[in-house]
Amino acid sequence: MVEFLNDATNFYWHNLSVPRHDPVSSKELTYQLHNQMRDADAFLIIAGMYAVHSDWIEYEINFARRIGRPIIGIDTWGSTRTTLAIQNAAKEIVGWTGASIVSAIRRWALPSGNAPTLARIIASKGLRPR
Repeated sequence: MVEFLNDATNFYWHNLSVPRHDPVSSKELTYQLHNQMRDADAFLIIAGMYAVHSDWIEYEINFARRIGRPIIGIDTWGSTRTTLAIQNAAKEIVGWTGASIVSAIRRWALPSGNAPTLARIIASKGLRPR
């Protein structure tokens, strides 16, 4: 995912993905995560990660909705079904190609004011660089 975004022409982005954590349990952690996530122009969620990380992804979906951020669902390569929760939340579901992901970000990301092609992205748990 990171490679797709880095390789896109005339596209600049900032990864605001939250670090790997167990489900949010402390008030301090929740506060820190909300502050980081609030700056996002869009939330990217890989549909194939839902089965393994449904609690976390539901948390991100609910927060994105609450703060009015668009959600872009991404089907993994060869996927035939997208989880209903992501279908209902996403502005758009795209395939696992750099062009489709970047095009959807350009269509749906809120303008950050920094540059016309800058997107600050929150990625679901499965998108974080290792």
